[in-house]
Amino acid sequence: MLVYSIIMFLAGGLILALGIAVYRGKTGLIHEYHQRNVSDKAAYAKAFGKSVIAVAAAPLSSGIIALFAISSRPAAIAAVAVLIAGTAAGFGCLIAVQNKFNGGIF
Repeated sequence: MLVYSIIMFLAGGLILALGIAVYRGKTGLIHEYHQRNVSDKAAYAKAFGKSVIAVAAAPLSSGIIALFAISSRPAAIAAVAVLIAGTAAGFGCLIAVQNKFNGGIF
């Protein structure tokens, strides 16, 4: 489970760094197509960045659970469940932000 934790920390850290960059206003990291109808780019960047940070919380949390559960099968299942549920919730937040600021996902 140590290798899984390391992979989750690396992936979560990368996603977290991107989320923080977008939150600080680097909307160039978001594809132009997804910003086509956005009028308030600053508010959009903050909301989108928070959602990306929520996505990053899933692998980070899953990695922490896996790190403390060295060889337990139920803990491994819990780590994967947290990863799936957290990622789904984070993407739900991204969809909500896109609907609010862009008028739809696409």
